[in-house]
Amino acid sequence: MRSCIVFACLLVSVFAAEKYNSKYDNFDVETLISNDRLLKSYVNCFLDKGRCTPEGTDFKKTLPDAVETTCAKCTDKQKTNIKKVIKAIQTRHPRQWDELVKKNDPTGKHIVNFNKFIES
Repeated sequence: MRSCIVFACLLVSVFAAEKYNSKYDNFDVETLISNDRLLKSYVNCFLDKGRCTPEGTDFKKTLPDAVETTCAKCTDKQKTNIKKVIKAIQTRHPRQWDELVKKNDPTGKHIVNFNKFIES
């Protein structure tokens, strides 16, 4: 019985570690998506066309994996925030969105599922 409890605790810790760091769960997404200049600077960061804030650098590192796994490692708050930001980029900067897709999913293998996730 004791070994079952230890095993269950190990499983929980392994799966908990499979989530992205929650330190940015309270990132002010509303300010980002309401300020087009700020949004554009993040997009340029993601495309290696501009400087990155520390947050932008962290987001940029996570973006390819998030696209590939359809945000499977995201917390619920991260999923909500990512959907808001992506929708803002798709709406206001569609050309740059296409560039981001080509950069982070060059074969187009994951974009259909990722778009379904964004629309859900």
